[in-house]
Amino acid sequence: MGAESVKDVFEKHMPQKLKGKPDVIAKINAIYQFNISGPNGGQWSVDCTQPGGLVAAGTSAGAKCTVNATDADFLNIVNGKLNPQMAFMSGKLKIQGDMGLAMKLQQIL
Repeated sequence: MGAESVKDVFEKHMPQKLKGKPDVIAKINAIYQFNISGPNGGQWSVDCTQPGGLVAAGTSAGAKCTVNATDADFLNIVNGKLNPQMAFMSGKLKIQGDMGLAMKLQQIL
């Protein structure tokens, strides 16, 4: 079942995925910042330095990788309707910071 909203991704889907992947979280060991624009967007941080991972609304000053996208594009990526690499190449997905961490994102999205 796909996510219905960006809020849904960060409040339901991502916490569930993080719970099932403690080894992946330990390997990532970094903080992600998500800045999602549009009427259904917002800002969230995903802290993979915490045991089990921690998803929180707002920004994190310690983020090593920042993801910027519109609400529609982000939902399409999460729901498998838009290839993340194609979104990046076409400018729909913007990454700032550690590109290596960005590549690991698909393991927890």
